[in-house]
Amino acid sequence: MNGHVQFAVGLKLNGRPLHQIVDAEDALIAALRVKAEHPDASITYVRRANRRGDARHPPMAAG
Repeated sequence: MNGHVQFAVGLKLNGRPLHQIVDAEDALIAALRVKAEHPDASITYVRRANRRGDARHPPMAAG
């Protein structure tokens, strides 16, 4: 095992609340990865991803 887990990172971008799933070693690294991709976004939360809740609310497309 490589020590990576999935985190859901909540952010607000252009007034819209979104979330993105990120593979990372810990929550801080997950938040920093999303912030690097979206410098104008405000990070609102970081938590371990869960299948049930995240399946109901799919994350934004990566890219």
